[in-house]
Amino acid sequence: MSLCILIPALVGLISGLLGYLLGRMNSKGGDNNGSLSLQSDLDACRANTKSLNAKIASLESELVVAKASANANIQSFAKSVETVSAGVASIPYNADLAFSVLGKKWKQDDLKIVEGIGPKIEELYHNAGITTWKSLSETSVEKSQAILDNAGERYAVHNPSTWAKQAELAYLGKWQELKDWQDSLDGGKE
Repeated sequence: MSLCILIPALVGLISGLLGYLLGRMNSKGGDNNGSLSLQSDLDACRANTKSLNAKIASLESELVVAKASANANIQSFAKSVETVSAGVASIPYNADLAFSVLGKKWKQDDLKIVEGIGPKIEELYHNAGITTWKSLSETSVEKSQAILDNAGERYAVHNPSTWAKQAELAYLGKWQELKDWQDSLDGGKE
């Protein structure tokens, strides 16, 4: 009877020992595989990071280009608004109608259409940045007088009190009203 107990105990002990040894061997192999798996995951993560950094750099350069383009568009729009607000091409000029009423051909925004302004005074206004009928119509009498005064005594004697209104009538294309008023003026003075 003792042998009956001893054999199973011996088999159990040997099985336990073999199980322990096999478990130890598998755990060492598993650590090695786990380590390789972690290394490949780390390498993949690094490659992914590198790819993402390249995409970020690409997007940043696209953003710089987009900003430059947007700034150019804003500046272009601002110039358009400035041009429209300056009155350039906002009211169409009808040269034939002006000729039929005034009896003389005038180019659009020719400041000499204003009675009292000749070529030299027109040049003074152009030098002051006043180059259109609309801009002259918005010029105060004081500013006009200052332009004339700064040009010297020869020009300071002129009276620009009606020039802005005449320029406004020309800008608005009110040729008959401009002609009737100029007929009553004396050298651009009321």
